[in-house]
Amino acid sequence: MKRTDLAPARIRWGALATVALALFGSTASAFDIAEIERNVTMSTLKNGLKVIVLERHDAPVVSLVTYANVGSADDPKGFTGMAHVFEHMAFKGDKQIGTKNYAAEAKAIDAEEQAFLAWRSARSQIGADSVKVAALEAEFRAAQKRCDSFVMTNEFGEIVEREGFVGLNAFTSWDQTCYLYNFPQNKLELAVMMEASRFSNPVLREYHKEVDVVKEERRMRSESNPIGKLLEEFLAVAYKAHPYGLPPVGHMSDLGQYSRSEALTFFQRYYAPNNLCIAVVGDVNSADVFRYVEKYFGQLPAGNQVDPIATLEPVQNGERRVVVEDPSQPVWIVGYKVPNSLDPDKPALDALVDYLGQGRTSLLYKKLVKETKKAVQVGAFTGLPGDKYPSLVAVFAIASKDVTNQDIETLVFAEVNRLQEEKLNDEEIAAIKARARNAYISQFEDRLNTALQLAQAEMVNGDWKEFFRQLDKINAVTADDIQRVARQYLTRKNRTVGYIETIES
Repeated sequence: MKRTDLAPARIRWGALATVALALFGSTASAFDIAEIERNVTMSTLKNGLKVIVLERHDAPVVSLVTYANVGSADDPKGFTGMAHVFEHMAFKGDKQIGTKNYAAEAKAIDAEEQAFLAWRSARSQIGADSVKVAALEAEFRAAQKRCDSFVMTNEFGEIVEREGFVGLNAFTSWDQTCYLYNFPQNKLELAVMMEASRFSNPVLREYHKEVDVVKEERRMRSESNPIGKLLEEFLAVAYKAHPYGLPPVGHMSDLGQYSRSEALTFFQRYYAPNNLCIAVVGDVNSADVFRYVEKYFGQLPAGNQVDPIATLEPVQNGERRVVVEDPSQPVWIVGYKVPNSLDPDKPALDALVDYLGQGRTSLLYKKLVKETKKAVQVGAFTGLPGDKYPSLVAVFAIASKDVTNQDIETLVFAEVNRLQEEKLNDEEIAAIKARARNAYISQFEDRLNTALQLAQAEMVNGDWKEFFRQLDKINAVTADDIQRVARQYLTRKNRTVGYIETIES
């Protein structure tokens, strides 16, 4: 259910181009974007829940994404990792699903909560009595064990899999938490009913056990993974004020500190219908989707308005650097502060990044991997770590044997400087646009991805139709635009550099 790749989940211009022409004809222009857009409809319930439907009747299957407009950047102070924990909790069922006896389980959960609060209070005291702390922990573990006796483990997943659902999954990023699956066309009502059960009245069963699972994820993804460790340290240095600098998996000292009731407060704030969007793509009738969503979600009360994060990252006035010492091979990364996805410069920045470091035809791949053989891997991407707020354009490289991070840095900065001094020619601009166009079109191959992009466009960009405006924005980019954004943003004082310095194990 978790993403572990270095780049976050979002549209990457060069990522999906290889199958586009085979799927949609001999030329990209043969693909009718306008026709697809005409098949999209949207409705908003009285409680604020947004529902987007794209009818696609080429196969009797449907994809559904529930997009919660909350991510790790929204974690309360001292409660890092909470959004990530809720990604797990939505698979635990409700008062009917996942329990052998909910009335008895509810009493056991209350007792577990009181035992946890007593244990937490005792261990947080200065000069805590270790004997007392150990005794209270034992009481908590006993209460936890009693709760476990009522649990029907993974019943939610077993139900949907038995009914032919596939791809049951979820992910959390700094900006969002998304739940997704595919199902047969004749299971639409069941899918909506099951999805509503996640958010109508969560039980938060096995809550503390899942926090322990997240702790283990942290050990694997950050503390024992050199690149994960570098990325966490890198973002913490790049962002000194905005919560984009915090790890989605949370800090170990925060994990296990918040109680079930505190988590429920977080849920009530961010998982209310007015902060959710459901996107459905596939062999459905939009009227049926709207009717079922109204039936199962319509009774949920709207929550309070969730405002964007007010904290602004201060202007950076000098290069920042961070070094992680580790026995692994050298890894180097640089990030430049750029505006969010709504900024008019975003298409030009995407084009710049595509040319610089996306794919085997990119400038840095040819220079570092093919020609000089200084790196075994190199890449560039936008939107690190998110899109909702000002973020980073980033370049990373893994050095070849006996090559230093300084060697990599010298080569990368030389190519960046060249982009600032020399305009791309017409052929290079045309190639960027062709790759972008093909990658954009190929996204429609995957219903689940299409649903995700529609929901993200609505919740992040304010209108699902923005998903269909990308080609216009791509075609408007000029060589002057690319050179201008390179000069404006890819500067020394605006960058953060991080690398792994290899040490003896």
